[in-house]
Amino acid sequence: MPADLVETLKALGNPTRLQIMEWLRTPEQSFSEYEPIADRAEVGVCVTHLAAKTGLAQSTISTYMATLERAHLVSATRVGKWTHYRRNDTRVEELLAQLEDHV
Repeated sequence: MPADLVETLKALGNPTRLQIMEWLRTPEQSFSEYEPIADRAEVGVCVTHLAAKTGLAQSTISTYMATLERAHLVSATRVGKWTHYRRNDTRVEELLAQLEDHV
């Protein structure tokens, strides 16, 4: 099994990171209770809103998101002083195809 596949699966092995990936699939719906700072379809969801929704510290969410970013599952965009994260659906599709080849 390729090392990058193993690392990606490790990134998704944390229940909170997996939940965040699910929320980022439909950011408008999943974060409708928060006023967007920028266009969610274009740049994603603010780390502040991710922290609020999970109930975890912003520093913890930033660490989690860095792990997902290293796995190329999300991309980060700075908007002013806020970092926004958007799901990389192309990478998610590639991951699913890789899993089909190995499972």
